[in-house]
Amino acid sequence: MWGDWIRREAHGCGVLVMLLAVVFFFCLLNGGTGQDGQTITAEEKSKIRDQILEMFDHAYNSYMKYAYPADELMPLSCRGRVRGLEPNRGDIDDSLGKFSLTLIDTLDTLVLLNKLDEFEEAVKKTVSDVRLDNDIVVSVFETNIRVLGGLLGAHVMADVLKQRGERMQWYRDELLHMAKELGFRLLPAFNTTSGLPYPRVNLRYGVLNPLSRTGTESDTCTACAGTMILEFAALSRLSGNTIFEEHARKALDVLWEKRQRGSDLVGTVINIHNGDWVRRGETSRTNDKHSLNANSGVGAGIDSYYEYLMKAYILLGDKVYLERFNTHYSAIMKYISKPPLLLNVHMHNPTVNVRSWMDSLLAFFPGLQVLRGDLKPAIETHEMLYQVTKQHNFLPEAFTSEFRVHWGQHPLRPEFAESTYFLYKATGDPYYLKVGQSIVEKLNTHARVPCGFAAVQDVRTGTHEDRMDSFFLAEMFKYLYLLFSEKSQLPIDIDDYIFTTEAHLLPISLSSTQPHCHSNNTEPQGAHVDDLFSYCCPSAQTLFPNNPTFARTIRDGYKYLTGVGRVQQNSPVRGIELPLHDTGLEPVEFLKSMGISLTPLTELTSASLGSAALVKQPYNLHLLTLLHWTNCWIYVIYCVISSAHPFSHMSHFPKDSQKGVYKLKLVAEVSQTPEHEEVAPMIVQLISPPFLGRTVLTAGPAKFGMDLAKQEHGVKGSIVRSVPYTACGSIENAVELQGHIALALRGDCMFAAKARHLQETGAIGVIFIDYREGSSSTETPLFQMVGDGDSTDDITIPLVFLFSKEGAILTSALEEHHNVDVLLLPKEKQLGKEKLNIKFRLAKDGEFAEGEVESTTIQLVLEQSEAATEMGINGREATSSTRNNQETCASSQRAPESSP
Repeated sequence: MWGDWIRREAHGCGVLVMLLAVVFFFCLLNGGTGQDGQTITAEEKSKIRDQILEMFDHAYNSYMKYAYPADELMPLSCRGRVRGLEPNRGDIDDSLGKFSLTLIDTLDTLVLLNKLDEFEEAVKKTVSDVRLDNDIVVSVFETNIRVLGGLLGAHVMADVLKQRGERMQWYRDELLHMAKELGFRLLPAFNTTSGLPYPRVNLRYGVLNPLSRTGTESDTCTACAGTMILEFAALSRLSGNTIFEEHARKALDVLWEKRQRGSDLVGTVINIHNGDWVRRGETSRTNDKHSLNANSGVGAGIDSYYEYLMKAYILLGDKVYLERFNTHYSAIMKYISKPPLLLNVHMHNPTVNVRSWMDSLLAFFPGLQVLRGDLKPAIETHEMLYQVTKQHNFLPEAFTSEFRVHWGQHPLRPEFAESTYFLYKATGDPYYLKVGQSIVEKLNTHARVPCGFAAVQDVRTGTHEDRMDSFFLAEMFKYLYLLFSEKSQLPIDIDDYIFTTEAHLLPISLSSTQPHCHSNNTEPQGAHVDDLFSYCCPSAQTLFPNNPTFARTIRDGYKYLTGVGRVQQNSPVRGIELPLHDTGLEPVEFLKSMGISLTPLTELTSASLGSAALVKQPYNLHLLTLLHWTNCWIYVIYCVISSAHPFSHMSHFPKDSQKGVYKLKLVAEVSQTPEHEEVAPMIVQLISPPFLGRTVLTAGPAKFGMDLAKQEHGVKGSIVRSVPYTACGSIENAVELQGHIALALRGDCMFAAKARHLQETGAIGVIFIDYREGSSSTETPLFQMVGDGDSTDDITIPLVFLFSKEGAILTSALEEHHNVDVLLLPKEKQLGKEKLNIKFRLAKDGEFAEGEVESTTIQLVLEQSEAATEMGINGREATSSTRNNQETCASSQRAPESSP
């Protein structure tokens, strides 16, 4: 891939490019000792490579033995996952189309790992067994990158092997014909007024057919619409039919036209009919103020849109894609990149962060930065991610800017391994081999099970999830095997190919050996300031000018971000400088926009700061809580100076310090951060017959919505399942939900978005249920649901969260009894949990007033030998009778405890 990219740009960069390329490849040949003192021998590399092959065999053979022809393997159950036969997991199941997904996704991996016999056999199975006309609704995005990409990559590999004359002599482009059929089955999704595709399509009936069971969606994610061009263009150029590339390009044109012109950023969710940006998790509404706050980042929902602009240029040779990528990249580095962090911002107000956490999908971005040649921020972000894996074994699905777990799931995603491979290829630094070795070891230690490799349900507990996604075989083993292999050990020249986002291999020769799409005439728009790597290949000499330790010096500043491996020092005071430029924002608001929380100084005692002198004059002093970098909270005193400020006349403040740069000093590390935030558990108590309060489900609370702790008797209502179950779009059964408590499945959009949709229907509460199979409150720590970065004051109904095992109890009760009443309340207020202390004594004659005896009498049965003498509490004797297994106290309310 690198060689052809250099040849393509030789006319633009001249001899300089070729000279820089020589130096670039020279660093790849350096070898032995890493920049951090890490060493790895050829024998060790070979041993790890063999280990990776054994791991792949274990995963692939388990799929073929226990799951094929099902789409995916359930490694804990040792059986295949067949859509419709297993519990619905929501939109995550849209990748399953009853087309042996894992087999197709793995085909070109078999070739790369030199398993050529297995590849030929797998191609024969695919051709003979797989059908693509199933009456099933699938994700356009997932089917494109996994199935269409898998068929194309496998066709290219089969053709290469056939041309060598050693294998696949029977092959007659069957996989290409299947790819073309699938392409035509995906095309109906593009039948929209804008050209942006529907997110789902029925493989048999398309979108608009009454039998399709889809076509009602109005929104799609940016990555979903913008990650079609590689596969569709390759299909067009291999088949000779330009219709596929034309539709994919049209979708990219729309996204480019709809970018925010002031920031050159794109949002996460877009309306497929009118092209309006939609706030993440919100359906579009006319004049909705929230639509102006579309989120922008480089993680989930946007990631591969940026990736495909760069790679479309490499694959297809059209500079329009590169110019668009460069424009977006400049905006990303200006607004989103806060090395080593990559934080989401408001698309229309990009100086404001919208959340304090990052998702694991952004781990691909350092690899993309390597392709552009911008290695310094790639090294910084990758090192941050590595430190997170050292703390949690794997990258959690989401983690905070303080490197705590936000969402603990890890479905064996390959993006971190991908970036590790690209950084090693760019630097030749054995440090990244050590990183790769740690990935291999952790997969074997924490994810390997007898029937394959299982996703991690929560990195904090290490519990497994009955899931092995196809991308684990398609991507993870490719990048790990390539990381520890020499070019001579591979069956193909890897530099002649570009990886799709699913790591399928497409030949970059398509740009020169096949005709271009006739409609490729879009002119670039907007001014872009070129930099060193806008049109030239990466150069290690430019990045590491005669200094092989440069990469290490970049990493060293981020080695102890999470506190793991740091030698504790008794040095509580440090100094920093923080620029507060005159941006038009109030200084406090500016600090808040940087993710820094503020607490008035008067709320802390002088003892907490360790110096009484610092709090004598509060004035406009504030206590600044810096981000959690080293397992402790660090407090900073700062003072906002103005001409009217009392401090501005003090001799030790310079006269020109009234605005601009202010110096801040770290005062002390005053408290250790608890490992896990204490979460007060809620309960869902089933109170209608036949449950009568005996079934109690532990639930997690929310940080927004009604505070159940302040409700004396909780919130009572009957439960109704939301349609759609995820509650991410327009609610179809709004009338049924009115006045009831809604059930909604976790996933696809933010909790706050679901809550707003359901609150609008008149629902009086929401119970969210986890989509992850097997999760339970006994094995996974409770967490508090958080908002979406914007104000959640408009959400006033109570919200609780059930893990899937508890959720299954609730949904089963609803299916069986249809009308189920529940009570939402804190666990400490559980109905029937209160202990009653009842004291009995014998009443004296005449103690009760007339008429009072009947209403207050409790009969106490005293057993004496074989006969029981029944006495009233008022002392009157009654006839005796013999009773077996008789309760000692019969009352309208049964007391757990009593005393005579």
